[in-house]
Amino acid sequence: MIRLTNIKLALDHQEHEIEQAILTKLAIKKVQLVNFTVFKRGYDARKKNNIFLIYTLDVETKVNDELLAQFSDDTQVKVTPDMSYNFVSQAPQDLTSRPVVIGMGPCGLFVGLLLAQMGFKPIILERGQDVRQRTKDTFGFWRKKILNTESNVQFGEGGAGTFSDGKLYSQVKDPKHYSRKVLHEFVKAGAPEEILFVSKPHIGTFKLVTMVEKMRAEIFALGGEVRFNQRVDKIHFTDVDGNACTTQGIEGYQNKKVTGVTLSNGDHIETSYIALAIGHSARDTFEMLFDAGVYIKPKPFSVGFRIEHEQSVIDEARFGDNAGNEILGSADYKLVHHCSNGRSVYSFCMCPGGTVVAAASEEGRLVTNGMSQYSRHERNANSAIVVGIEPADFSNKSASGEFASERDHVLAGIDFQRKLEEKAFRLGGENYDAPVQLVGDFLAGRKSGKHGSVTPSYKPGVTYCDLSESLPDYAIAAIREALPAFEKKIKGFSMAEATLTAVETRTSSPIQITRDKETMQSLNSQGLYPAGEGAGYAGGILSAAIDGIKIAEAMALAITAEQ
Repeated sequence: MIRLTNIKLALDHQEHEIEQAILTKLAIKKVQLVNFTVFKRGYDARKKNNIFLIYTLDVETKVNDELLAQFSDDTQVKVTPDMSYNFVSQAPQDLTSRPVVIGMGPCGLFVGLLLAQMGFKPIILERGQDVRQRTKDTFGFWRKKILNTESNVQFGEGGAGTFSDGKLYSQVKDPKHYSRKVLHEFVKAGAPEEILFVSKPHIGTFKLVTMVEKMRAEIFALGGEVRFNQRVDKIHFTDVDGNACTTQGIEGYQNKKVTGVTLSNGDHIETSYIALAIGHSARDTFEMLFDAGVYIKPKPFSVGFRIEHEQSVIDEARFGDNAGNEILGSADYKLVHHCSNGRSVYSFCMCPGGTVVAAASEEGRLVTNGMSQYSRHERNANSAIVVGIEPADFSNKSASGEFASERDHVLAGIDFQRKLEEKAFRLGGENYDAPVQLVGDFLAGRKSGKHGSVTPSYKPGVTYCDLSESLPDYAIAAIREALPAFEKKIKGFSMAEATLTAVETRTSSPIQITRDKETMQSLNSQGLYPAGEGAGYAGGILSAAIDGIKIAEAMALAITAEQ
């Protein structure tokens, strides 16, 4: 087939105009066109009152070869790539060592699913509850302020992405088209087929719940296991000599090899292959790995607030007279500002027509996140507005003040996050209500007393205060500079009655569990495969799932080669 890109049509075009655009572009007659499918549909809203749709089309004609030769110099006319997924291996009949997957967020789910599809009968260990019980626990926290530290927004089947916007797009390079495998698996599990062609697909929490259950059922049907409420408290290793194929000599670190795991209930599982898909909030597991001598290094992340506007304000600013168009849906945005103090402020995890949610996973600490349902019909739009933080900031008392870590080592970022979350908990009233301030008051440096036109959506509740106490001074200064700058891009963004809710700290993992680029194993721990967001190799549902496929393939090839 032939792939046509950058086919532009009016927002209100008729169906037959797509076919006409193909005939015009290729200069062929209708009788020569066999069929076509829409591979991708996006839009260009840079001029809000002249928005047009942009199509990528896969076309079959009776003269494909002649057309490809005729348009050989046209970058918008190419052969449709083969995007089908091919398994790299199949498990041997006498499989001697079943692989273990720790964590069942998007990454762990796809590691387990792919291994099961290849016949490796994985054992998936999830510290939290199954997705339905986890949903009950999470909504219970939002209603009654009773936190289950093992079953919440961060922990449980489906991972943190379950309580988000369910966004399924990413900017990661994907030369092997793993994203298509991910999307096809989601559609097979019940996601709407439109995720295969819209440019910014999303699913939403309620649809994700049912999909995750169906994918788990397939893992079981293929001989795999999923065990809930099974926290891994220890990974066992044996020391080994350096092996150029699996471990690298790192000064101060002993090369080792995985032999098994011990669970919180005392059970022991022997295995030589572990996928570590623990997510960005498994701080106790990070500590355990550090104590066990697994090579870890600190990495940057970002912290800040959630900002809320009425969705209609964002729709009008982005789409003008086209606001409300069914194809465009609720408007989103992506913003960045480079500040005079050297910091960068940017929007993150934007949730159109959604809510700000309580995302705590530890007692006495408060964290926010954003969530949308598939419809995106809630009154407010929300997004994280965050400031980049470098490892040098974690223990720098002169810059970070009361939030600086007392220890200067690779896990100092965890301390930094915790201190921010503890401060937000105190500012909110020490009952999981969140501290909130109106944007106008934040910019003027005065405490807020009540909301205006934008009602905060955070549950359990909010406490109005002065958020300048909730972040280091450099972060507050950067956000105060960025909000008016964002106003120039989206009218109404820095409106006085928009609200800020603290605190957002879990934008990404504070560490990287570094792995070898070829084997995908830890640099000094043979058989340990760091994966997904928790290991520092993904950011969001789609990129985490793609990383899961890569890890599953690496494990399958290693197991097959050994046997």
